[in-house]
Amino acid sequence: MEKMGKLFRALADETRLRIYLLLLKGELCVCELVDILNMEQSRISHSLRVLREASLVDDRREGKWIIYSVNPEMSRNGIIQGLRDELKLSTQDLKNLDRCKKEKLREKCKKR
Repeated sequence: MEKMGKLFRALADETRLRIYLLLLKGELCVCELVDILNMEQSRISHSLRVLREASLVDDRREGKWIIYSVNPEMSRNGIIQGLRDELKLSTQDLKNLDRCKKEKLREKCKKR
């Protein structure tokens, strides 16, 4: 029961829900999420921590970078499958994601 409570609390916040929906499209780093969502890094990092604590996202280290992705175990959960089927990213978030990928933002951030 506690695990489901964490899941619902994690996804009850619009920012965390948007991040999760973006990660369903593919793995992203914090700098990409900051650019796509046009939010402060601290807010994105906090949201990712909550999603990670709810076992919704995984992370892996790539050099000094942390790359986030959807936890494949949790993505098989019926509630998550329903969310994936019913909820869609906004047109603006999709445009920003597409631009981020085309501009290879992660590579630009790594060079800084």
